[in-house]
Amino acid sequence: MKKLFAMFLALAMVLSVGAALSEEARVLNICTPNSDGLRSIYPLFEETTGIKINSESLGTGDCMARIKGEKEQEYCSFDLMYGGSLANYVANADLFQDYYSPEDEFLMEAYRNKLGFCTNYTVDGSVLLVNDDILKELGIEVKGYADLLQPELKGRIVSADPSASSSAFCQLTNWLLVMGEGETAAEKYESEAAWKYTEDLLKGQDVKLTSGSSAVYKGVIGGEYAVGLTYEDPCVTMIKDGATNVHIVYPVEGTVFLPAQIGIPKNAEHVEEAQAFIDFMLSETAQKFLAEKTTSRNIRPVEYTNEDMTPLADIFLAYEDSEYVIAHTADLKTKVADIINK
Repeated sequence: MKKLFAMFLALAMVLSVGAALSEEARVLNICTPNSDGLRSIYPLFEETTGIKINSESLGTGDCMARIKGEKEQEYCSFDLMYGGSLANYVANADLFQDYYSPEDEFLMEAYRNKLGFCTNYTVDGSVLLVNDDILKELGIEVKGYADLLQPELKGRIVSADPSASSSAFCQLTNWLLVMGEGETAAEKYESEAAWKYTEDLLKGQDVKLTSGSSAVYKGVIGGEYAVGLTYEDPCVTMIKDGATNVHIVYPVEGTVFLPAQIGIPKNAEHVEEAQAFIDFMLSETAQKFLAEKTTSRNIRPVEYTNEDMTPLADIFLAYEDSEYVIAHTADLKTKVADIINK
């Protein structure tokens, strides 16, 4: 009996250790440029799947740089990059492995995975965040991109670096499109008018460039800047959380809404956990959570209510030529970097 008891005890210890190891192994290491609002879904994922998230917040360029810098290692520090624009993923396609989620077929057709190495999960728009107190003091209004060239705003505009930041690059392609001239989107992106505006804004207005996107909207809310070129999600979040001295401007010339992506590095250690996160983000539960509980927009048809978001029907929309932007991302970044470094 003693031997039998000892055997059962040993087996129980083995099972206990095995369960502990299994539980310990269920982790997911995430690198993300996303705001607090989009990260607020982490607890729901952890509760639903039992997988623990370790998340590090970095700018899009910094996330890509870390993944690229570790591509020859056995394992990358991160199992998943959560956020960033399509153009940035396409420019770094060799860093990511293909994954097609079984939930992909339930998304709106325009946002289904067509490339393999990155997955759409939400859309976000390029916006201007303005400090009402400062604009009142200056005696001016800002309703769009053209208004940013008012002399009173020189040195009082902030943006992340378009050659490195995902959100700032989206701003660049937005204003090139709506401030450019020509019959086609490609002609507008390449037009003299578009690039003259770029130089007049970035250099002529002495736009302050930050290393990350969060410093932009926080700087406007904190009164350091009058206007920030940023994106919708964190701005709505900050206003929802009590920022009363700012408001969002959807440029009258046109606002572009683009999907954000998730990608799994080729040398990710916890691939199954990363795939589980992607499946979860496309699920009806997560898409409804994003639409109702955050300031992001769903790409899976779900019924929801959210009084904090401006209906798309009330925004003058512009539509990016994604094929052109993807094919010319490197050239656009080089061209804007040349202007910045003059």
